[in-house]
Amino acid sequence: MDVLTNQVFKLRLLMRRRLAAWHGVTLGKSVWLAGAVDFNLGGQFKRSLRNNGPVGRIALGDEAWIEKGAVLWAFGGSITLGRRGFIGPHAAIYGHGGVEIGEWSMVSMNAVILSSNHRIPPMDRCMSWEADELRPTRVGRDVWIGANAVILGGVTVGDGAVIGAGSVVSRDIGPGCVVAGNPARVLRTRPSVNEEAASS
Repeated sequence: MDVLTNQVFKLRLLMRRRLAAWHGVTLGKSVWLAGAVDFNLGGQFKRSLRNNGPVGRIALGDEAWIEKGAVLWAFGGSITLGRRGFIGPHAAIYGHGGVEIGEWSMVSMNAVILSSNHRIPPMDRCMSWEADELRPTRVGRDVWIGANAVILGGVTVGDGAVIGAGSVVSRDIGPGCVVAGNPARVLRTRPSVNEEAASS
């Protein structure tokens, strides 16, 4: 029974990978895809059969891990996840202006990463009619984004940073910074290898 279960498990994973590739997602080696991951490159809006702008790009690096219910929508832009990057359950990444996530970085459950913003017009015009302001977002290497955190468009999160659960990040975060709150504020900086050795 265990052998059969293992074969079914592998077959389901293979089917998810093939379906993602069929949707235009670029997959590195040994990418793990859980069920109900929602990919959308753009070009065809979900509520309509008509063409709705350019086709974007989603690329997952070697050994990347995408958990159940994650949403990766390029909207004609791009989403790039580096080697061994992790996207937790029901996290949402919108790549209008381009989202780049470095290798070994972790995006926890229900976190949101944006790369655009709506313009706010005068009251005589509907906000949904306005074009998005594209704001590229970059998350560095070995970053930990806590559960329910929000990274707003145009932000750069430096290598090794930690974003506390529930934080709203509206400004750039330096390498190694540990931040929390709404708006997120720096609480401390992770020690370097030399500093940690000196203190012990």
